[in-house]
Amino acid sequence: MPEPRFLVVRLGSLGDIVHTFPAVAALRASFPKAEIVWLTHPRWKALVESSELATEIWETETRAYKSLREIIGQIHKTKFSAAIDYQGLWKSAALPFLGGVPRRIGFSSKTIREFGVPVLYTDRVHCSRTHIADQNGELSQCAGASNGVAPVTLSVPAIQEVFVLQLLRGFAIERYVVLSPAGGWRSKCWPPDRYSALCKKIRATLGLRCVVNYGPGEDDLVSAIKAASEGADPIAYNGSLIQLMALLRNAVCIVGGDTGPLHLAVALGTPAVAIFGPTDQARNGPYRPGDAPSVDIVLRSPHAVTSYKRGDQAAPSILEVDVDAVFDAVRRQVESRR
Repeated sequence: MPEPRFLVVRLGSLGDIVHTFPAVAALRASFPKAEIVWLTHPRWKALVESSELATEIWETETRAYKSLREIIGQIHKTKFSAAIDYQGLWKSAALPFLGGVPRRIGFSSKTIREFGVPVLYTDRVHCSRTHIADQNGELSQCAGASNGVAPVTLSVPAIQEVFVLQLLRGFAIERYVVLSPAGGWRSKCWPPDRYSALCKKIRATLGLRCVVNYGPGEDDLVSAIKAASEGADPIAYNGSLIQLMALLRNAVCIVGGDTGPLHLAVALGTPAVAIFGPTDQARNGPYRPGDAPSVDIVLRSPHAVTSYKRGDQAAPSILEVDVDAVFDAVRRQVESRR
């Protein structure tokens, strides 16, 4: 019997791709000689490459008609055994459907976010697990994987690691804590003034500098943190994705909300202090597959109400997590890594 040829569809974003890795790793473990083609947005190609799970990585820009037409034609010509849509959106489900893949695996309407999408699948999986990474694993099992998830090791080019560490040494930084204050929508983000207060406590009590990671459009956020941090002197950082991976892998720990960089840091083995508000850590929290011991600390108010509604102000529940509680969690992580 010929080896299967799988089309994996997970176009974005950072945290979601990270939470897809364990499921694709399980697929690779069950079918070591299979062809696995991962379809993603060009922005995330390097991230997918770092997992070393895919035989090929195809890129598509779903907002460009020419790119869509070309990728659908490419899917048609390749004759896949099955497509697995780990994203569950119309734009991701439509690609293998229009590409004529005979078996199309995706989530049932119970799990999926956009109404009607499952009509494009031949196999609709009713998920029984809670965490999104485990739900992704249920799709892999539907495709024939013996286990839902498997461990993943992300590779970081040595030259990028050396570059980042030398850059930090230029600021006299050897050991550091990464802060990831942004998160796509402000309602799940801890406020910048609290990150500033945390910077000062970490510098004064633990003797460590903080590196504040930020992305496009987040300059105002990092500027506010730096301005209010006074003598703590945090470093603002907005390097490439691969350089970010090097930064995260060598950090003592990361502090952040339900953000892509926090999930990436966890996948790289870095302990996390995760501050959760409206989103549920049982579904979206730090994830370490298999029997890997959890070294992460999640802080969430007992009064938090789960909601994925995108707001432009910090949710009341996330404001109930105070600076002292976060600092105590950071102190424990730092002391455990001495």
